Amino acid sequence: MKNITGEKAQEGTPLIVCRLGELFLKGQNRPFFVDKLGSNIKACLKDVEGVSVFYVHGRFFVRHPTGLGDELLDRLSKVFGLSSVSPVIEVKKDIEAIKRAALALVEQGEVAVGKKTFAVRAHRSDKSFPYPSPEIGRMVGDEVGRAIGLPVDLKNPDLKVEVEVGPKATFVFVKRVKGAGGLPVGVSGRMVLLLSAGIDSPVAGWLMMKRGVYVDALTFHSPPYTDEAALDKVVRLAEKMAKWGVGGVTLRAARFTDVQKLIHRSAPDELGVVLYRRMMMRAACVLARKVGAQAIVTGESLGQVASQTIENMTRVEEVSSLPVLRPLIGFDKAEIIKNAQRLDTYRISIEPHIDSCTLFTPKHPVTRAGKSRIEKAERAIETDCDEEARKLVEEAEFIRIRGYSSDSNIPR
Repeated sequence: MKNITGEKAQEGTPLIVCRLGELFLKGQNRPFFVDKLGSNIKACLKDVEGVSVFYVHGRFFVRHPTGLGDELLDRLSKVFGLSSVSPVIEVKKDIEAIKRAALALVEQGEVAVGKKTFAVRAHRSDKSFPYPSPEIGRMVGDEVGRAIGLPVDLKNPDLKVEVEVGPKATFVFVKRVKGAGGLPVGVSGRMVLLLSAGIDSPVAGWLMMKRGVYVDALTFHSPPYTDEAALDKVVRLAEKMAKWGVGGVTLRAARFTDVQKLIHRSAPDELGVVLYRRMMMRAACVLARKVGAQAIVTGESLGQVASQTIENMTRVEEVSSLPVLRPLIGFDKAEIIKNAQRLDTYRISIEPHIDSCTLFTPKHPVTRAGKSRIEKAERAIETDCDEEARKLVEEAEFIRIRGYSSDSNIPR
């Protein structure tokens, strides 16, 4: 009997099965999404010697000759486009082989420790197999029950043993790891993220990556008023994002000191934050044109701070030549923190730091900046704002971000 790779099936062959999420809804465009997902999975495992990836009957399978540890599961669970991943044992299409595999799984390690009930879930898509799904579940369940001495609970078992009998593969497993969901990074174009060292903007970028976006991050620092620790925080946040996006992040750091001092000297204090953000938005648009991005992404949440009122956000967005997306606009802080914890950026973000936006912050910043007043303040600044934005980007430092693989997967 042949296995899913066309080779002779060996009893007890380990694999990881990777299940697709919403890609099944894509109709005739599905091959484009599947191809991109496949390339992202391979990029995720690029540095793992001997690994092979193949696609059979709507799923990706990963094989490794020396076994499959938790590290590979963790990597794959961060690939956008996958709903779940499971380490499985592939077996011959034989009920006795299925029983042996199920017993081997429940008896290894501490799989059954602390469990009070169990159930076997069987799915037979290959109708040529002589036993229907309920019968497979009953036969395997009898063997497992005798081995581990637990009662059956079909509604809410503590331990679930699953069996799948398909046309190309038969396998048994006891573990499902939740996937990242969403769409493969790269299918929805490219966007520039205004990234700070705080909690919100990494989450905003991560949510856009989940919708298939390559992210070019742009951050600002103001030495000597901000130190290297603040920039290092942003680098570490971008690295966390890159682990989820499979190389879908670049980072540029623009030196904001001179521009910020000029605005602080020329404009009313209460308008400072809005004017800073307008300059940052201009720079983001310059970078977007440079890299071919189609939109700007920010971490703004409506009403969270003084600069994030609808009036102030409107004043900032007015200088953008591209759509400005705010994936966190309706989130409260608790929801943002929950996402930051899943992204694994929260502990980094709460480290104390001074960033460019909080530098020179007035005691009473304007909450409803008027258009004419802001434009008048900008005219009083002794510089061409568009030219300064161009210089910020041209002189920005490109920082290489380390993900699981090299950044060769990123379109430049």
